[in-house]
Amino acid sequence: MHSPPLRHRTNMGIPPFSHTPRGARRWCFVSLPMVCALLSACTVGPAWHRPPAPTVATYTASTAAPASASSTVTPPKLQVGAAVDPQWWRAFGSAPLDRLVDAALAHNPDIEAAQATVEQAQHLLRATRGAFYPQVALGLGAERQRSSGAASGGRVGPQLYNLYTGQVEVSYAPDVFGLSRLATHDAQARVDIARYRLAAARLAIAGNVVATTIDLAALDAQLDAMAHTLHDQQQVLDLARTQYRLGATSQFDVLTQQSLLASSQAQQVTLQQARDAALHLLATYLGRFPAQAGTLTLPAIDQLQLPTALPLSLPSALVHERPDILAAEAQLRAANAEVGIAVARMYPNVELSAAWGVQGNHTDGLFSPASRIWNVAAGLVQPIFEGGTLKAEKQASEAAYRGVFADYQSTVLGAFRDVADVLRALDHDAGLLAAQDDALQAAQQANQLVAAQYRAGGVNYLGLMTSQVRLEAARMAQIKARAQRYADATALYVALGGGQWPVATAQATTRQGDQ
Repeated sequence: MHSPPLRHRTNMGIPPFSHTPRGARRWCFVSLPMVCALLSACTVGPAWHRPPAPTVATYTASTAAPASASSTVTPPKLQVGAAVDPQWWRAFGSAPLDRLVDAALAHNPDIEAAQATVEQAQHLLRATRGAFYPQVALGLGAERQRSSGAASGGRVGPQLYNLYTGQVEVSYAPDVFGLSRLATHDAQARVDIARYRLAAARLAIAGNVVATTIDLAALDAQLDAMAHTLHDQQQVLDLARTQYRLGATSQFDVLTQQSLLASSQAQQVTLQQARDAALHLLATYLGRFPAQAGTLTLPAIDQLQLPTALPLSLPSALVHERPDILAAEAQLRAANAEVGIAVARMYPNVELSAAWGVQGNHTDGLFSPASRIWNVAAGLVQPIFEGGTLKAEKQASEAAYRGVFADYQSTVLGAFRDVADVLRALDHDAGLLAAQDDALQAAQQANQLVAAQYRAGGVNYLGLMTSQVRLEAARMAQIKARAQRYADATALYVALGGGQWPVATAQATTRQGDQ
């Protein structure tokens, strides 16, 4: 992608003015709004052109899934072109998970801050639009003054008098070259930036809550399996010590089993620490303190279900669905408008003003016809020499536009990489889970055989406990593989934009060149 050229507008079709006789003042005042409208129809600077969507047909270089260890585990079916449900987390079929996400979206302070930023940008936009309207002000004054008479060359002596003034002033700056219009485009783009960043914040919080909840469910299941493992290993160690006292085994066997137990205990501490950190993190996502995390209701890993089908946006549509890409595009629109503002500042600035009021030396005759005052004025300021300031500002804005476009390109590339990584991860997850399922099934069958041999007297108790420890280790590995599939499905929803901003929300991409 190359930076789109900045094609400047030159549609300055202003009709010539004819001489107006003195007796046509009324006609002049009637036609003044029309003249202002004609003057405001001109806009300089570059027209806005939306960056084209990428032309790639797929997200990854290869779409072939890796060979899986079992035909019972396959990647979720991808529905190409399907829309993402804005409440995508409900696809996991867990009411506790739904409540956690809803609570986070309602109470997370990051989302509240992003919402406040949207409101701020909207107020600034309304303030910018005020430049299109006449400014009306009421002025009241009362003063007592003494003149020395020096201004009259001494012909008139010092005078002391009162002066009362009241007048209504109206001023209007016609947007002849589009400076106010471009400032409005800039402000509107910044409103869109804030809105898209709000959507990105909501998407990130929802994704983080789902991912953290999945981690907690997996950690709880692993801790449960670890508790069984520690129980079995402790029994094996006790048996080994008994056999060592009886001379039936060596001290090396006892120390080996003691080392295995200590290693498992350390692993349990690590798992518990990870669970505590994840629980505290989840509480903060919900706008709560870590001390309040104990009141949260969490789903178990068996209460989560993997969606059988996952949506997959077309590559050409992704740039219109991810809020971070749309925010980067809105930033590009703002940079485009700022180039136009820099150009418009090189052109004349026109201002019209009028005032009507009364002025007198005494309040009792302030509203007499003789006390009436009025004025009508028009002014034009054309920059001639600014020491290169205006030209340098224009060049700086053009350089900023190129930088923002490069940021937009980087955002698009990163988004496509996110989707590609998740798609490949989902394929690999299926193979990993299939292998872990086979390993768990083999460990279960082996444990059943050892248990039967133990009952028949062919295997001692130490052999039975060792088999059970291996079974629990296989179960923990299988839990990790299951949780990884859930996590990667979550990552796909997030990578596709979470359904926050479908293609239909194109109102923020109004072409500035057509306004």
